[in-house]
Amino acid sequence: MSSVATYSDLAFRSPEAIREVQYMLLRRHLCYLAERSPFYRERFAALGIDPGAVRGAADLSRLPLTTKADLEEHNRAFLCVPDAEVLDLCLSSGTTGAPVAMAQTRSDLERVGYNEELSFRAAGIGPGDRVLIAAAIDRCFMAGLAYFTGLNRLGATAIRGGSSSLPVLAQLVRRFRPTAVVGVPTLMLALAEVLRAEGDDPRRAGVERLVCIGEPVRRPDLSLSALGERLRDGWGGNVFGTYASTEMATTFADCAEGRGGHTHPDLVVVEVVDGAGRPLPPGASGEVVATPLGVTGMPLLLFRTGDIAALHPGPCPCGRNEARLGPILGRKSQMLKVRGTTVYPPAIASALQELETVRGYYIEAYDPFELSDRIRVVVGTDDPDLDPAAVAGRIAARIRVKPEVVLVSPDEVRTRTLQEGKRKPVTFFDYRTKSGRPPETPAARKDTR
Repeated sequence: MSSVATYSDLAFRSPEAIREVQYMLLRRHLCYLAERSPFYRERFAALGIDPGAVRGAADLSRLPLTTKADLEEHNRAFLCVPDAEVLDLCLSSGTTGAPVAMAQTRSDLERVGYNEELSFRAAGIGPGDRVLIAAAIDRCFMAGLAYFTGLNRLGATAIRGGSSSLPVLAQLVRRFRPTAVVGVPTLMLALAEVLRAEGDDPRRAGVERLVCIGEPVRRPDLSLSALGERLRDGWGGNVFGTYASTEMATTFADCAEGRGGHTHPDLVVVEVVDGAGRPLPPGASGEVVATPLGVTGMPLLLFRTGDIAALHPGPCPCGRNEARLGPILGRKSQMLKVRGTTVYPPAIASALQELETVRGYYIEAYDPFELSDRIRVVVGTDDPDLDPAAVAGRIAARIRVKPEVVLVSPDEVRTRTLQEGKRKPVTFFDYRTKSGRPPETPAARKDTR
């Protein structure tokens, strides 16, 4: 059922040709679910849905959404193959709950590698490149495995550095002089600081490309954020943003034009929906809903990612004609309401990243009032001249709300944000007890209209 490598040039075809192939793959996907998936067979029957009647992406609005809670509560019912065909088990990050297990077959591993091959190729990485993977490849994480497999397919050399030791990564940079680094942006910034502190100039390390995971490096207008600019300036390389999740088993990555993450139409159908699950027009921000195509182990239909972003249609200057996904503006579950203003934590982070002497931060959310949250921002710095009121003013200029700001030492921030088992610093702590969060959409979207 996998479409691996069959449509590697699909993104360059006309929009009509892309839609034709994607709809064909979508119909094949739905037939597979109806035949193999205990979870979806039961759900289709309960809602009276005939998946064979779906002819294209427009018909998806008649189908039920899948939530993270579905995966947690009915995990085994999503499995479509015998246990003997499961070659790998991945765990999601557990950012918003317990990590979810996703079983992968040989075909799924090939598909993941193909996805990363497409993404790396779009970033200009090819045979002869040496790529430092500064991401976890153990603990059942998907990311490092996917990058390693993709680089293998591409013919590039993978340097599996992991993400747990900056001194080790610094040694690998000095010894093997990678031409590209894949990792969390704040980790790569810290790596540059380590190199500088030890007398090495990261700009002379030979790193031409920085492939960023886990944290957005672009603004909603797709220009580089302050974090992205600091990476570019610190390393002297080009910065590429990506977005992915274990459940989607798909990465959306920037090309050299930096116009948003390409969505790979042979691998996934992407929608952006409103709070009731209704599709939003291109350019409007809403929740990203993904249907990964060609997955055989635990395939999903219309998976609610909980992430907020916008789709950008139209051709990319690189020549690809698929839609592109803008940067993640925040998580739906982390949406804050302060005196009528909607705020997502990444907007606060973006303001802090513009301040040179900020050395880490975290955000706390409380709900002392029925219809308004309280935001407390804890900032790490060793700059005695940094003023909390000035920091609050800088944040207010970005989000139109002035939060409480507390300055502490960088070590205090690191103690709080660096947690065992997490791939990146935990920077948001939600202490809200009332239900200020958006309600889940009912299972079938047709019931919401």
